[in-house]
Amino acid sequence: MASTTGSTRTRLDAIPVDRLRGVAKRMTERLARLGITTVQDLLFHLPLRYQDRTRLVPIADLRPGVEALVEGTVAAREIAQGPRRMLKVWLTDGGSGLLLRFFHFSLRQAAALPAGVRLRCYGEVRQGFQSLEMVHPEYRRVALAEPPPLAGALTPIYPTTEGLQQASWRALTDQALDWLQGDVAALPELLPEALLARRRLPSLAEALFFLHRPPPDVSEGDLRERHHPAFHRLALEELVAHQLSLRRVRRRQHQCRAPVLDGDGGLRTRLLAGLPFALTGAQRRVGEEIAVDLRRSRPMQRLLQGDVGTGKTVVAMLAALQAIEAGHQVALMAPTELLSEQHQRNLAGWLGPLGIEPLWLVGRHKGRGRTASLERIAAGEASLVVGTHALFQDDVAFARLGLVIIDEQHRFGVHQRMQLLAKGRVVGQVPHQLIMTATPIPRSLAMTVYADLDLSVIDERPPGRKPVTTVAVPDSRRDEVIERVRAFCTEGRQAYWVCTLIEESEALQCQAAEDTARVLAESLPDLRIGLVHGRLKGAERDAVMGRFVAGGLDLLVATTVIEVGVDVPSASLMIVENPERLGLAQLHQLRGRIGRGVNASHCVLLYHAPLSELARTRLGLLRESDDGFAIARKDLELRGPGEVLGTRQTGAVQFRIADPLRDEALLAEAQQIADAMLADHPELVGPLIARWLGGREAYGQV
Repeated sequence: MASTTGSTRTRLDAIPVDRLRGVAKRMTERLARLGITTVQDLLFHLPLRYQDRTRLVPIADLRPGVEALVEGTVAAREIAQGPRRMLKVWLTDGGSGLLLRFFHFSLRQAAALPAGVRLRCYGEVRQGFQSLEMVHPEYRRVALAEPPPLAGALTPIYPTTEGLQQASWRALTDQALDWLQGDVAALPELLPEALLARRRLPSLAEALFFLHRPPPDVSEGDLRERHHPAFHRLALEELVAHQLSLRRVRRRQHQCRAPVLDGDGGLRTRLLAGLPFALTGAQRRVGEEIAVDLRRSRPMQRLLQGDVGTGKTVVAMLAALQAIEAGHQVALMAPTELLSEQHQRNLAGWLGPLGIEPLWLVGRHKGRGRTASLERIAAGEASLVVGTHALFQDDVAFARLGLVIIDEQHRFGVHQRMQLLAKGRVVGQVPHQLIMTATPIPRSLAMTVYADLDLSVIDERPPGRKPVTTVAVPDSRRDEVIERVRAFCTEGRQAYWVCTLIEESEALQCQAAEDTARVLAESLPDLRIGLVHGRLKGAERDAVMGRFVAGGLDLLVATTVIEVGVDVPSASLMIVENPERLGLAQLHQLRGRIGRGVNASHCVLLYHAPLSELARTRLGLLRESDDGFAIARKDLELRGPGEVLGTRQTGAVQFRIADPLRDEALLAEAQQIADAMLADHPELVGPLIARWLGGREAYGQV
């Protein structure tokens, strides 16, 4: 094992970036925007891509779409005065010619490029009207007798922020690499040397040198796809750090005790007897996994994962009834007031015959009504409390909280999950926790991000659920789609018309829904049309939804508030406007609102042309598949784990270098290394977590 102690003078994690030459106050602030405060942070800020300036390419060998370094003599220049003023410079290397175009230039610049001047240029090659050309290439004058040396390594292009040029990044990383090269203790190895030798991985310093200044003979594909061993070396260490962090969280959780929830089964038996359907095999299997956890004195930490319509809620209610049978309270937290209302309404229908009335608590509840609810919760009279993040406000106190159920986990910050868990904490004891998500998470991502949780998957749909036929139609055919809705609803069936988010503004989104509802009412005067959006008062929303559920409305115009929770079996047509604005997972969730009855169901994606290549790919996948796991995996490839899980906003685990999908082959080894380090090298655990997560591990405190 390499030494983990070095001179405090040279430990790069302790040296602020303002110790580097050229880093004044303003640059320090700009670097801090990117999370770079130490020299170590700078070294872990890897290039996005590379440019090859190590060789000169003959002009005759250039191809459109590639970036290249060329050298030649100016044959002619002119300032064109057409619709767009430009400087045109013709460059020749003796065999072929290349046109350089400049739309932003000064007369002094033009005067400095007369015929006969020799230039070295770098830029992207494009096909012009008459010849190949470069637009605004980088260039410098060179002397034929003493040309400047070519670069000895590929030129890195770094992710940046306003005010930081690429030349500055290269100057800073040159200094950091010099510092690293001068002292092997500056960035100590924190992984076992035997592991590195067995996998033939480079040392940490070798990997960083390579990735900041790759040699010219390296495979361009390996760099672009991040398949080179240098990337694997860093990704493996980052994955190990995350596994260690989550294992420390789990160990802290297991040091607590939880109430043993071993009810007599009476309520559960009565619930199952009253349901109009039988549980699937997957529901029974997962239900038993949860029941076993609840009977233990160790806190359950379980992620319940299932595609749209697989019946997670009834499984969660069986767990809730087990806790209530044992004399404890249950809290169910949903991400929005609408979804929490729907949960409260549905659960009241299921549990009312059992003598259980779910209490609903959200932020807009004020005055005497709220006070009365808080008193019931504190006295233990409310056995099941349903609400939003309002459940973990300071004035909410539970008497005997035994189980916390969280719906749509990816919409909450991990801090919020931990705060609610702390609500039921007594001396040395915390409640059990069940986390549900209808966003199928690829196993590689679940193993990485939720390594502190046990995983249960409902991978079977109830019998009778039919796949939804999905088509993509340009909005130029809007009138045809409206006529289809008319014919569909005239046959006695129901439909949704979904208006998607506009400019991240709920107000504009609701306005768009109101405008759409008005236009559809004018176009379809014979249909009964309702409107639901997030700014309606609860009573108004309830009234509209109630009419739709009861069959009193033919068409429901809605925003994405209906993404989860609404279950109307007779609704079998959905129109989604501007689907290109939404992620695949959210579109799949929306589509899951239909296909719940006996009729064939159809989803129309009404997009605005032209679509980008990415949008075409995404909508094509929705047309081809209704497998939530396949869709989630593709969403992960296209958008990244932070977007899929909502962690860009919630502050949960994010990665600098590792990618759970690309680096899936490293995950099992990362877990093994984490276990070995906890057992054999506990002194390295803290430093490794600090290197990769810094202060972000605090989310694990309960």
